Amino acid sequence: MDTKRLDLNLLVTLEALLAEQNVTKAAARLNLSQPAVSAQLNRLRNMFGDPLLIPAQRGMLPTAKAIQLIEPLQHALNQVRTTITTHQDFDPAQATMTVCLAGTDYLQTAVILPLAKQLRQQAPGIKVAIRNLDPAQMAIQLEKGDVDLALLSPEIAPNHLYTRHLFNERYVLIGRRNHPRLRDGITLEEYAGLEHVIVSLNGGNFVSSVDSALAKLGHTRNVALSAASFLFVPEIVKQSDFVSLVPQRLIQSHVDQLKVVEFPMLAEEFAVGMVWHARNHEHTAQRWLRDTIVRLMQMKPERSAVG
Repeated sequence: MDTKRLDLNLLVTLEALLAEQNVTKAAARLNLSQPAVSAQLNRLRNMFGDPLLIPAQRGMLPTAKAIQLIEPLQHALNQVRTTITTHQDFDPAQATMTVCLAGTDYLQTAVILPLAKQLRQQAPGIKVAIRNLDPAQMAIQLEKGDVDLALLSPEIAPNHLYTRHLFNERYVLIGRRNHPRLRDGITLEEYAGLEHVIVSLNGGNFVSSVDSALAKLGHTRNVALSAASFLFVPEIVKQSDFVSLVPQRLIQSHVDQLKVVEFPMLAEEFAVGMVWHARNHEHTAQRWLRDTIVRLMQMKPERSAVG
């Protein structure tokens, strides 16, 4: 192979083709026309002396040669990107870019909302695209660049991804301000006797790990409502006699309208962190964004009004 006339753009096209395994999707990803990508694929085939991608029932399949190229190709291109970005001065006030963040609705409220406010002050040219977290697709989305940063519990992230701890979260028990049966020091029996709202992100489940813990202690609670979103819960409990265990940071803007009770028997802490792929690890702007999130999360949230 004559590398004197090597076109780096061809390798970027190959990366997109191997990721998408579809010429049309690769063209859209690269902002090129389909004929242009097809022409580049032909040049790549001549360069490597291999078909690289062959037609399949759905899209295309990589050849054995192409599979061998995936890892070294990504490594080489990431090194080039790192070399370029680390030698560029990053000025948040002048930056223009779009970042995609994924998280549950709760973490969108707890992390992305304060980040968006901060960016408007420090980096008004940075746009934020928000996606609902899909744990099953997260690693692929990060690898392909469809998501830049995911927010979740770091311990469930695949080992090949980078992680960073943000904060430890705890659950509190909430109900309407004048709830007749919700009080400080509530017992397990009293708790189980209330009407409960739980969150089922997959939809329709009326049991959770809390119910398993209660069963071991000889109690069963009455789950009257299964919500698909955490954001719905504060509103419904404010207007009913339902109660719910929710993450403490979720209710910062609702504390004046809620009765908030510490319930340590069923309120174990859990870790919240951010997860990203190696492709973004050394990127100057991405590093600045991650550091900004860390600083924001290190700021103490206002303590919920308990009682």
